[in-house]
Amino acid sequence: MTVQLEDIKRNAIACKLADMKALQNLIIANEEILVDACPDREITNRLEKLLKDDRKNLGILDTVIVQYGIKSEPKQTTQKQIQELEKLMKDSDLTLFEKVEKHELLKHTQAMAGLLVHKAAQVVGADIAVAIAPLNAINFENRAHEEQLRGMMEVLSTLELTGKPSDSGLWSRVQDTIAAMSGIAGSILSRTDDEINIRDLIRLDHIKVNTLFAQIRATDEPLKLQEFFGQLYLDLTTNSEAEEQVLYPVMRPHFNDIQKLYDEQAEMRVELDQIKSMNTANTVDFKDAVQRLMSKVTIHMNEEERNLFRTIQDSLGDEQQKSLATEFKTAKSKIQDQRKAEASH
Repeated sequence: MTVQLEDIKRNAIACKLADMKALQNLIIANEEILVDACPDREITNRLEKLLKDDRKNLGILDTVIVQYGIKSEPKQTTQKQIQELEKLMKDSDLTLFEKVEKHELLKHTQAMAGLLVHKAAQVVGADIAVAIAPLNAINFENRAHEEQLRGMMEVLSTLELTGKPSDSGLWSRVQDTIAAMSGIAGSILSRTDDEINIRDLIRLDHIKVNTLFAQIRATDEPLKLQEFFGQLYLDLTTNSEAEEQVLYPVMRPHFNDIQKLYDEQAEMRVELDQIKSMNTANTVDFKDAVQRLMSKVTIHMNEEERNLFRTIQDSLGDEQQKSLATEFKTAKSKIQDQRKAEASH
């Protein structure tokens, strides 16, 4: 059989990369329009940061396409979509909020296209995965940009509906905090299982808990509060049960304040159950209760990271810390399986 230079699967990926490049040019053009049109300095600064990222990402896309080795043209449907969006972004009848809304949808389309190419590369060939590896950085930034744009939409919608600005300072702090936490978590999750120790795993739990608290602070929507607190409840109770099964008994001979940690977690579980019974529609009372819980949880987590972690490092060897990480992960998995079984009955 002769070698076929044309491959349907590889050509399809080339076409998707061409679509992404065309959309990236549109993203840049949109952001230039939004920067010029936005009267809010804080949002403008954030749009300029997005624009800087996207100009850089266009260069990365060019490199990826060259390394991929097959050139293509964007699909006609993509070109038609671009023309329609270009017209809408220049339409003076659309409000700034509506333009940002359409831009966020475009960002989502680009993020999903990047993910699709990444998954396709894993199936089609290792060489493709190597050639398109830089897309991972673009995909990550596009998802982060989506969150930034949603925050801008919140500020702009409030301004357009009420004539008054929302608490954009709070939104900015929350988004920056979550971004920082995601970076730390990513650096841990990129390690292999045999590199992660018990301190790493507990720190990941703390990062997620802090992220959930930040999301609760940032919203007044009852359904969102219910969603975020539901996850917070599961994460905190699972973490505390696993710690008490695996870590605390091992550390009791080494850490003088271990009983204090047990007591703090028992009190935390009582408060979690009390908040769980509250109505999230009563936003002020609900968030006040969560704020009180957060203050106690923060003190507890700081105690673990500053003092317990130091004692773990001084008292346990590397292999024992890694073994505890495996036991901790197994304990959490069993707790989650048990809850899933209970929920199904």
